[in-house]
Order: sequence, then structure tokens, then C-alpha cells
Amino acid sequence: MIQDIRICFIGDSFVQGIGDPEYRGWVGRVLEATGGDLTAFNLGVRRNTSEDVVRRCRQEVLPRTLPGADNRLVVSFGSNDTIEENGAVRVDPARSLGNLATILDESRRRAVAPLVVGPPPVVDAGPEHLARTAKLADAMSVLCQSHRIPFIPTTHRLAADPVWTEEALAGDGAHPGSGGYRRLADLVLADQWRVWIAQPQP
Repeated sequence: MIQDIRICFIGDSFVQGIGDPEYRGWVGRVLEATGGDLTAFNLGVRRNTSEDVVRRCRQEVLPRTLPGADNRLVVSFGSNDTIEENGAVRVDPARSLGNLATILDESRRRAVAPLVVGPPPVVDAGPEHLARTAKLADAMSVLCQSHRIPFIPTTHRLAADPVWTEEALAGDGAHPGSGGYRRLADLVLADQWRVWIAQPQP
């Protein structure tokens, strides 16, 4: 692992770690388990959709990169895109995928190596929302595969995880506590994270 790795984590409230009484969320736990000389920036914003993220990505990520450093970007959104408001989802699935493609393409052009973490489930949003989120996550995975970018799925695994679901229902219905974020961090660490972080990026 080279010394100067700079990682921006951009996305929604799950990236921000809302609900964690320890204020670490999954991002802090992944960083703690990774160790090394990392400079990390949490750019999660509550209720953000992919439209919000793509709009602020360049202006928030680029100032945090450094020429000559190993610059990385972790993207995670989608749960808010698939929420239904006023009879329609907040962001059309095709638009969500287009936003992700824009971020990935822009990252590559800027020599920022991306990784995508799939959208977690919102427990109290019901089975229809879960189905929409899972379908979007599957499409995101295919898109990432076509771009040769690592994608870490979370939707199905967390929906079936009793710690995640029980903590979310005990809280605001969407965000877990420390145990749920630990489960999400474990999914990230057990998948492609360690290979990605250990491989120097151009």
C-alpha cells in the first residue's frame, strides 16, 4: 500500500452514518479496520438522491484530491432514489444509472479510482421499496461490471440481517444503530474492499 491514499466517501445518510450512537457509521468502521496512512472525507448528506450526489460530486471531491496522490472515491446511493413520493419514485431508475455512469466516467477522467457500495434497504419503506431498491442495485452492479469498477452489494444481505432490521425498526425505521453499521462494514470489508485498497491506482 502506498503512503498517500486520499478517499472521499460520497452519498446519502447511510454514508453519513445517521443513527449510530458512536458516530462512526460503516465508513468509520471500514477505515478503522483498514488502517494505514489514509486521508478520508465523509461527504454523506441525509436524503440525498443520485441527482443530488452527481450535482455536488465534482465541487466537493476535486478540492480534496491531490496531484500525485492515490485518489479514490467511494460512491453509495440509491435508497432515496427509489422512495415513492406523490405517486412516483424520487428518481427514475434509468436516471439513477445515468448519474452513476456520469460519476464513474468523470472519476476515471480525473484519475480518481472509484468503488461503489450498493444501496442498503430502508426497512419501514415496505416490500415494494425493497424490490425497487434491489432491482436498482442489480442494475448498478451490471453497470459497474461493464466499467470494470468494483461493486459491493448490500441490499439483499442487510434486508435479511436481523441486527440491521431490528435496530432500524427500533430507531427511525431506516437507519440502524452501531450493530447494523458494523454488519454493513463487515460486508464491505469481506467483499472487494481489501483488494481495491491494496492495489495502487494510477
